[in-house]
Amino acid sequence: MEQNNESAAPLADVRSALDRIERLTLLGAKNIFDLDEACLYTGYSRGHLYRLTSGREIPHFKRDRKLYFRKTDLDEWLTETRVPTRAETAAEAEALLCRRRAERARAVGKLTLH
Repeated sequence: MEQNNESAAPLADVRSALDRIERLTLLGAKNIFDLDEACLYTGYSRGHLYRLTSGREIPHFKRDRKLYFRKTDLDEWLTETRVPTRAETAAEAEALLCRRRAERARAVGKLTLH
């Protein structure tokens, strides 16, 4: 009997994983998500998504007291705060230094012309 319990646990884990894969696959075909689907898609808990919607921090729709989310809105919202790479930051810093050097050179040139 113990062997059945030992083999049942891994089987339950496999079933759970397959269920999650099936739900994620079905999400790929949908454009509008309900709250539970939005939680699965974003990885956020229900409570966190409720807080974000009540604070109007995340785009959503309400119909008959239920929350809905457009997939494209979630994608845009999830990616709106992109963090630049080190290379991008270094290039931006270099460009800023070049502009400041050019401004100083123009300012010095104006001072010597007078």
